[in-house]
Amino acid sequence: MIVALNGAEFFAYHGFYPEEQKLGNCFIVDMEVEFTPTGNINEDDLANTVNYEQLYDIACEEMKTPKKLIETVAEAIINKIKKQYTFADRIEVNIKKLNPLVGAKTKYSSVTLNYQKG
Repeated sequence: MIVALNGAEFFAYHGFYPEEQKLGNCFIVDMEVEFTPTGNINEDDLANTVNYEQLYDIACEEMKTPKKLIETVAEAIINKIKKQYTFADRIEVNIKKLNPLVGAKTKYSSVTLNYQKG
């Protein structure tokens, strides 16, 4: 089973250069968690699955802490998801940084990190 949250938008202060950490930028986060349900999914109980609201909260918390690299942000998100959902078999986090190059016409830069249990 896979639960995904796509297109979560944040304004944050991640960036290698001091002006990026001062001015901030728009980011889009996509998260995908693959897992085997811990209980019977037919019980219609949120405890038997991954709660995408909690995925959003994890991303939101990490986006509030400025870092130089979005790779570091993605790794922190993965680590928190692993801690919250120990039954996760695979986690993928993609972060897009909109308009990453000041003065250059680019849509976004992105990083994708993956975790695979075992």
